[in-house]
Amino acid sequence: MGASRSLLSLSHDELKQFVIAQKLPSYRADQIWKWLYAEWAGSWQDMTNLPAALRDQLAEKISVMPVEKTDISVEESGTTKLVVKLHDGHLLEQVLIPSRERRTVCVSSQVGCKRFCVFCASGKKGLMRDLDAGEMVGQVLIAAREWGKRPTNVVYMGIGEPLDNYDEVLKSIRILNDSEGLGVGARKITISTCGIVPGIKRLSEEGLQVELSVSLHAAEDELRSRLMPVNRDYPLDVLIPECRRYTEKTGRIITFEYTLAEGVNDKRLHAQRLARLLAGFKCRVNLIPLSAVEGSEWRSVENEHAKKFSEILQESGLNCTLRLSKGSTLKAACGQLSPQFA
Repeated sequence: MGASRSLLSLSHDELKQFVIAQKLPSYRADQIWKWLYAEWAGSWQDMTNLPAALRDQLAEKISVMPVEKTDISVEESGTTKLVVKLHDGHLLEQVLIPSRERRTVCVSSQVGCKRFCVFCASGKKGLMRDLDAGEMVGQVLIAAREWGKRPTNVVYMGIGEPLDNYDEVLKSIRILNDSEGLGVGARKITISTCGIVPGIKRLSEEGLQVELSVSLHAAEDELRSRLMPVNRDYPLDVLIPECRRYTEKTGRIITFEYTLAEGVNDKRLHAQRLARLLAGFKCRVNLIPLSAVEGSEWRSVENEHAKKFSEILQESGLNCTLRLSKGSTLKAACGQLSPQFA
């Protein structure tokens, strides 16, 4: 795959600047951009309306595709897990989730994660490095080529904490959102965070109508700190007010993710505490029965138990949905994705 720098890490304007720096006519940038985001070209050799000598010349300057599919597994539901290889040999997992109305690609933003949430396999080995924007855009283009159709939704819910890689994640979103490119609508793009308060604050100032998802998993600090060490840095009395400010500033409704683990955070008392924490907050609560992670002591709840938990929240006036994760047979459900370091 060559060097780490790739065309997919360039915005449309940056691509034009690159072309001009090569002393080429500016229309070449539009040709290349179309090859990338209309034709999903994977190499310079795919760009057949560029002279062969020019393609060879540009290939020495910059690569096209910074990620490479190395493995694929498909569930009966159509959910697909792809293993992709980066230029430095690290392996990541991404997930394609089809439905009648949507084609959702779950993108990884880091090689590993430093947040060590107990329900999640992604951070078991720690953090190796951030991905650049092109490596994230490349995952979406791999999904487009796999489906033969443009993804309708992109969720930054794969390996890594997106707000710990803020600048590159936001750059990748702007590239994907470009109306002359893939044109994925901002409201069809979701950033999922464990609760990085400075990142939430920055995001509220961006003027982007993206969806924001915040993982809670507990409504009291002692338990949440045990499940999510990030809570020691940004406890609930800091996180929740910032989430309220985000909604006031952007007009966007936050989704709070709550993974249900048997005997840990699934009792009536926990539901009542969650209802009190979010009282009067225009938000959504997304309940997710735990997907087992190899070697973990945590167990999922029965669906009927999860429904009762949901009913308590709904009776309190919260907008609550119960989501059954797809991809668990592939180890591709929420919290199950894991990197392989080179």
